[in-house]
Amino acid sequence: MRDVGSHVTAPEMIPPRPQAGALPPKLKRTLELTYAVEGVLSARVWQWPGCVAVGVRGNCAASPTELLRRVEIAVAGLRNPDERWEFGILDDEAPLRQPSRA
Repeated sequence: MRDVGSHVTAPEMIPPRPQAGALPPKLKRTLELTYAVEGVLSARVWQWPGCVAVGVRGNCAASPTELLRRVEIAVAGLRNPDERWEFGILDDEAPLRQPSRA
């Protein structure tokens, strides 16, 4: 029987994923306000210098145009004059996968 105590298992080698609390406060609040909008089923928020993007998926009763309008209104208080905000509808929830190498 060999000693395996000195070996590192694969999960210990993978860096931990950031926790939800690791989001910048503005993005966290954006998600909170977005999820508070009636009809929002899921949301994603991205931020880069000078721009914030919000993507949402609504339930079948929500018109995409109306849903985006309500989300824009909900987060209006977070917007800075020097920032560009973009809003859109998410296509699907499938996780992103790396392309296979052929």
